[in-house]
Amino acid sequence: MSDVFPPCPQCSSVYTYEDRDHLVCPECGHEWQAGSSAAAEPEGLVVKDAHGNLLSDGDSVTVIKDLKLKGSSNVVKVGTKVKSIRLIEGDHNIDCKIDGIGAMQLKSEFVKKA
Repeated sequence: MSDVFPPCPQCSSVYTYEDRDHLVCPECGHEWQAGSSAAAEPEGLVVKDAHGNLLSDGDSVTVIKDLKLKGSSNVVKVGTKVKSIRLIEGDHNIDCKIDGIGAMQLKSEFVKKA
């Protein structure tokens, strides 16, 4: 029965099953469209903004919430535009430089693609 469905594109498990129009891997929990191939999925680091838009290196983003800076009295205000972001691994997955504040890291959940 496992020969009917393709192996999981993330962990290569052969125990995949169909759930409506998706295929599901019970070992890693990955879900994907039944008709898609592993080549259609983006490779490497995948970072999405607060609205689910895919971000990439060099994009410009806008801050959607006032962000207090730890150890400082400065605040990054709502609507601040950040240019030329760089994506990195970790909890704060955007590395950038904000005019008037300097270099810092942001969480992608507090920005939207500009």
